[in-house]
Amino acid sequence: MAVGGSRLGTDAPRHHEPGVTMTTTTANTVAGLMSALTTPAGQADPYPLYRELRELGPAVHTPDGTLVVTGYRLAATLLRDHRLRKRPENGLAAAGFADWRDRPGLRLMFTSMLVRNPPDHTRLRRLVSGSFTARRVAGLRRAITRTVDRLLGDLAGAGPVDFVDAFAFPLPVTVIGELLGVPEADRLRFQPLVRDWAGVLDLLDGPGVARADAAAVEISDYLRDLADRRRREPCDDLLSALAVPAADGARLDDDELITMAALLFAAGFETTTGLLANGLVALLGHPEQATLLREDPGLAVPAVEELLRYDSPVQLLTSRTAPAELRSAGLTLPAGQRVVVLLGAANRDPEVFSEPDRLRLDRQDEPPLSFGGGVHYCLGAPLARLEAQIAFPALLRAFPDLARAGPAVARKGLALHGPTVLPVTTG
Repeated sequence: MAVGGSRLGTDAPRHHEPGVTMTTTTANTVAGLMSALTTPAGQADPYPLYRELRELGPAVHTPDGTLVVTGYRLAATLLRDHRLRKRPENGLAAAGFADWRDRPGLRLMFTSMLVRNPPDHTRLRRLVSGSFTARRVAGLRRAITRTVDRLLGDLAGAGPVDFVDAFAFPLPVTVIGELLGVPEADRLRFQPLVRDWAGVLDLLDGPGVARADAAAVEISDYLRDLADRRRREPCDDLLSALAVPAADGARLDDDELITMAALLFAAGFETTTGLLANGLVALLGHPEQATLLREDPGLAVPAVEELLRYDSPVQLLTSRTAPAELRSAGLTLPAGQRVVVLLGAANRDPEVFSEPDRLRLDRQDEPPLSFGGGVHYCLGAPLARLEAQIAFPALLRAFPDLARAGPAVARKGLALHGPTVLPVTTG
């Protein structure tokens, strides 16, 4: 999303919608704050900048006309409004990639269910949700518990370690690998590949897209070969289920199958790694809350919701556009209006959350927006929640003296948020 662009030319309000301030002065202030979010300091801790944005109103315009939404209620309504359409091709062309369908990294990402609209999105989601069932997810509880216990055993007495490398990545990649059917020996190779591929969600430039292209080719080739093997010799895994037609004959074509498998595999560990790493940072920064969870594992369900709210692994959602003039959440959105939702800002809206900058694991406010909403609500949300609900109490019980052992390294970018390196000592 561009934050620059032409000036509006006057200080007169552009719109007179409730709670939305639209003057040149405000737009330029928004542009400055959005630019600050792209700095290393802004990416590491965006919340002071979000606070300043929210003080301007629950939704404001940048100079290029993009509507930036920071208010919880407005964000929740817009995320559920199916009339807003995903238009990633507009941003790709504006970034100089009008040929994006010829770039493997861009094609694999931006033809996926993540950015498709109904009815295509509806068809794809129906096919995968028929296999990605609550029963299948619940059946992973024992496997998650075993993996957590094994990783905790590896951490015991290990001295200072990188929590991301030792726990926050191997747990979800093991779980999604188990679910999808990726052999254990092959799973760890995907962390750098997915990071390079997912980088296009944050930054579209020549070197980044080139890295994404190389990663996407390797990911696609691997999954295509694995899908072929599953067709010949089906197993009790999600890829086998997706590779065969549904009962009514509906099926994914070959490209859709590979794109879906790549998206599920990447999303299955990339954002959950962020949830685990961000959550641990929050708990170590609030030892009294960590003690509560350590002493009461039954607090795990609300605790994970609060950790998701406090520091979401996904911070913003883009690519939503009004295809024609429409009214939504009390706003008039003209045709072509681009909408960016800052999930991290909405999750700390003081109009909804009391003491929003304080971590309270027993919070009973509205649910966080960290998994999005509407037709694009995250399909893997129940799995991510289950992993975190098992992992955090076990981690805190196993290591009551768990502590930071050095500075974290923040992930670059705005969309996906969390440390890529988090040194800890188990005591």
